[in-house]
Amino acid sequence: MGISLRIFLVNDDDSIERLPLSRFERLFQGHPDERLPQFSNRRVRYALAAVDLVNRKPVEILLIQYAYLFFDSEGRIDTAELQKEMRLGVDMLPPVVTEHVFLNVVDAEHRFLQKRYRDTHTWEPTPEIEAAIVEAVFGKH
Repeated sequence: MGISLRIFLVNDDDSIERLPLSRFERLFQGHPDERLPQFSNRRVRYALAAVDLVNRKPVEILLIQYAYLFFDSEGRIDTAELQKEMRLGVDMLPPVVTEHVFLNVVDAEHRFLQKRYRDTHTWEPTPEIEAAIVEAVFGKH
């Protein structure tokens, strides 16, 4: 048994294309030779699927995350957008209890930030997109 990550880019026409994990990682690491010029200056939907493998064959999809990739003018990951997303991710953590606790005040800022994160950095797939991803994972054509 093992776990494999599969990355799928979702085009504007809802078709999907697999992006090798090694290429995805090089994009995030800012490798100077890695870029996707067809996505320059765009926000692109993608799906990250964690797949359980037995004898190197997929047997179960453990989870699928649906998010956006922001690309700069050269087709590289937009680092400014990535930093904003990471900052928001940290800000949306629940507050740590401090010395001054006001029992009649509820600190809900992290909940609003979680909603903003979902609204700006994630998306919901249509049943057709989800089915295409499942089909691509299991190789049924």
